[in-house]
Amino acid sequence: MSEEQQEALRNPLTGVLLRIVAVLTAALAIYHIFNFGALTGYTMLTGEYIYGLLAMMLPMVFIAIPAGRGRRVNPVPWYDWMMALASAGCCLFFISNQSVSVDEGWEYAAPEHVVWFSLALWLIALEATRRCGGWPIFVVVFLASIFPIFAGRLPDSFAGISTPIDLVAIYHTNSDESLLGIPSQAFANLVIGFLLFGIALQRTGGGKFFIDLAFALLGKVRGGPAKVSIFSSGLMGSMSGSVVTNVLTTGPLSIPAMRKVGFSRPYAAGVETCASTGGVLMPPVMGATAFVMATFLDIPYGEIALAAAIPSALYFFGLFVQIDFYSARNKLKGLPAIDLPRVKDTLKEGWHYIFVFAFLIWMLLFMKQEAIAPFYATALLLVINQLRKHSRWRWKDFKDFAESCGALFAELTGLMAGVGLIMGALAVSGMSGTIANDLLFIAGGDMFVLLLMGALTSFILGIGMPVTAAYIFLAIALAPALINGGMNPMAVHMFILYWGMLSFITPPVAIGAFAAASVAGSSPMKTSFVSMQMGSIIYFIPFFFVLEPALVLQGSGAEIAKAIACAAAGILLVAGGLQGYLPKLGDLSERGWLHWPLRLLFIFGGMLLAMPHNPLINMSELQLFGLSFALIAAGVLLTLAHRTLRPA
Repeated sequence: MSEEQQEALRNPLTGVLLRIVAVLTAALAIYHIFNFGALTGYTMLTGEYIYGLLAMMLPMVFIAIPAGRGRRVNPVPWYDWMMALASAGCCLFFISNQSVSVDEGWEYAAPEHVVWFSLALWLIALEATRRCGGWPIFVVVFLASIFPIFAGRLPDSFAGISTPIDLVAIYHTNSDESLLGIPSQAFANLVIGFLLFGIALQRTGGGKFFIDLAFALLGKVRGGPAKVSIFSSGLMGSMSGSVVTNVLTTGPLSIPAMRKVGFSRPYAAGVETCASTGGVLMPPVMGATAFVMATFLDIPYGEIALAAAIPSALYFFGLFVQIDFYSARNKLKGLPAIDLPRVKDTLKEGWHYIFVFAFLIWMLLFMKQEAIAPFYATALLLVINQLRKHSRWRWKDFKDFAESCGALFAELTGLMAGVGLIMGALAVSGMSGTIANDLLFIAGGDMFVLLLMGALTSFILGIGMPVTAAYIFLAIALAPALINGGMNPMAVHMFILYWGMLSFITPPVAIGAFAAASVAGSSPMKTSFVSMQMGSIIYFIPFFFVLEPALVLQGSGAEIAKAIACAAAGILLVAGGLQGYLPKLGDLSERGWLHWPLRLLFIFGGMLLAMPHNPLINMSELQLFGLSFALIAAGVLLTLAHRTLRPA
């Protein structure tokens, strides 16, 4: 459903409440993050701050999101008002007693009335998770959250410490490991500001500017509209942090343009799906998972964004060359120049978006102010926007902006609260400290086997739950085992994030591909298979950087340069093999029976070239390079020989 349709169905009272709560949430976040407590004389405890956000956003989950599927009824049902009031009341109770909770250690022992409040909030958080994330994530969160109650009765491999339900309830609501844990802390301290910036960028016309700029730069080259999709979707995905939102935003423009120059419906939808998926991995504004990762690793978000730059660039490079080779093989041209915007005019209209992006990057990477940077960037963007007559907001635009922020805040709050329950359950049962050793035992101590297990598990979890939830579960369960085995922490966490994203392009689920298919009017399943083939390079890139941390900037300058050069050359050859076309060698399908042997030679040669030296691989770097060179040389010589010997 489009944003306009959602707004048409929304209860007017719901819109008013969303706007009010969004303003109050932003004000509370600014008060805490900018430390205005030093001026007023009242500084909130972390628990007070997070429960303050929950007290505003959890009620909106029940007011804005209906209990069942479909539109919000008008008026809001009485039971949703009761849930909203109950959630606000529980959160206010814990706010007013936060100091007592810390002093008396309520996470381990609490008065009976506190237990009842804790049980009520636990149930409310579960229902909020169901409404925001759907039944699959609800089932996972529910089973995980009650796991400590039955942990001692399970087989030894899965057993933990059994804990009475009253102690589990107070731990969920009063400890720093559950509702107040890493997901909520990341949301409260980092995500809110970047959400404000992303929504402001879209609402002021940033999305249109980036799409126009992409058409102006790339629209007339061969396969131009598909390359436009890569460029524009990468930038839009960085703003929205959502694959489906990105597809539905840029797809209606890029997919018809691709169809116009000769791309089939499934291929056009597949290109858009892959580009939108990669956009969520593109710095500087990545999805919510990246902020949770920064909190897990206890490093500035700017370092996460910087480390993600090379893997995301390699992914988009792989997509770009595949489209170029496909277009060359099928003789697809670009759009007529007369139908495209001019670069000069586009930059004149939207230069300030680039300026604000540069300002944000400067604040993140050079000033190291990742918490306050998005607030300054948002303010700068809105000020410039109001100074420009043709894009100046009216009062209705400000109201729509606040309403969009409120709706997104409420949805993410419900998800983060539910994911926090998973962490709390693993912590109170003792499983968070032992599950890594269990996984190592199952893998027989082999790190490569453990990587394959982690990739498969990340993919499966990515099918059934949001990427953030899947990432957090594996960051607790799998990451310590890999790190203890000697792998780089940054590379390991990035590996989990990438594999969790693959469910968006991989059948049978492929949510992103299904969304693109609806725009293109193509078969959803056929589109998902095309997406998997188009985005196949992303299946290999996580293994490249987890085995060679230099690709996530964990190494010397020389190591990083060499790793990038080998990876880029390898990806070029793999893409050529997948598409059956390479520059200077031409269309490999014209080589008769040598067609597939040649493609396989270039695919395997490229993979070995990009494959870094690592103790997990029983070959030296020189041996890997020699084998890859031999395969590539054989492919080139066979291609040239067939061309020379082929009859005229």
